Amino acid sequence: MTTGKKRKLPTSSLADDGNTKKPSSSRSKPKHASSIPNNRNASQPTNPENSADGTAPSNANPNRPPPNPYDDIKHAIVQNDGSRQNLIRLIGLKSLFAKQLPKMPKEYIARLVFDRRHKSLALLSTDPRKKNSDEEIIGGICYRSYPEMRFAEIAFCAVSASQQVKGYGTKLMNLFKRHAVTEGVEYFITYADNYAIGYFKKQGFTKDVTMHKTRYHGLIKDYDGGTIMECYVHPSIDYTRIPEMVQAQREFILQRISLVSKSDKVVYPPLPPNFAPTVDGVSRSNEAATRALAIPGVAEAGWTLADLMSSTGGIKDSDRQKSQLKSELLQLVQKTSEQQFSWPFREPVDENEVPDYREVVKEPIDLSTMEKRIRKGDHYKSKHMLYSDMMRMVNNCKLYNGEASTYHECAVNLEKYLATVFPTKKSEVNE
Repeated sequence: MTTGKKRKLPTSSLADDGNTKKPSSSRSKPKHASSIPNNRNASQPTNPENSADGTAPSNANPNRPPPNPYDDIKHAIVQNDGSRQNLIRLIGLKSLFAKQLPKMPKEYIARLVFDRRHKSLALLSTDPRKKNSDEEIIGGICYRSYPEMRFAEIAFCAVSASQQVKGYGTKLMNLFKRHAVTEGVEYFITYADNYAIGYFKKQGFTKDVTMHKTRYHGLIKDYDGGTIMECYVHPSIDYTRIPEMVQAQREFILQRISLVSKSDKVVYPPLPPNFAPTVDGVSRSNEAATRALAIPGVAEAGWTLADLMSSTGGIKDSDRQKSQLKSELLQLVQKTSEQQFSWPFREPVDENEVPDYREVVKEPIDLSTMEKRIRKGDHYKSKHMLYSDMMRMVNNCKLYNGEASTYHECAVNLEKYLATVFPTKKSEVNE
């Protein structure tokens, strides 16, 4: 919503796994060169190339973990070191990024992919017929590490369209996290376009950047239309074994519960056919919960009347309606925020960049403020109140920015979108 001069981020796309239909991307432009130390402090470092054709050596140790399915994924770290094989793979990566990110300048892609300060993690096809060709590359992440600041900046991330349904988007990121630990990287940082935000959220990225700004300020460039996102990489976690870790934790918790639980030690007799607990003096809304509480073993298991009321539909209608309205309002804000033209409205205007903003706009509003109001309590009594705030946001943008600006164009597109998601009749909006 500001008029600050920033370079505009082209719309792009980054390949996701099978759960995301739209491809998406992220990029940023580094400035300073730096060397990358070989700090192998991970419990399971990534080799320069992992071939699916190899056979893991046998080990008689019974405590050895089960085979890692990621070991069957052929991948390699590629850098412009002048070798013939790496140059062929870099050309394949350039072709992949250019194909999956059609709106990204091809010259910019080539410059970063072949830049000696950048590296790429490439997923390779196991088909021998595709070896040393563009089709050998089925996915990749181009990045640059800043070892002195212990973070890496992701420039491009994409997976071949024919491989997206196989979940390679998630597998690619997990392999990258495992490798990044070997380079001493603590954080990933990237600028994601509108289509990439959903993908990065699934991979553990967040819009709340906890890394101090002095660590990356001046090393990466800000872009209009891009959302800065961050991911913390824990040095002791093998991200390729997350399902096994969760399963082990679940089994441990259940084992600890079984030590104090009586559910498998105390057996109650079956209920008699004429079982009918008395509900005299109990309100009709509490009858079902009272009958359930009278069953032998229910109270002993720790259930209370309030718990049973919530599970048997004993919640008051007013509470149910408030909960439903809150859910619907949050969904409306989320869908609006996901639109490509909503990027100027997601966060409050930075008044340090536009000091005169409050002189023109008396009642500023943005999507993040609306979301906080919805989650906090009863600020919005109806959908119409949310619609009024969104239209105020549109009008504020039109008021401050000229018709020729990109921000004014986004406001016009948002107004058209709101007309499609909110009912046209006021009576329907008030529901």
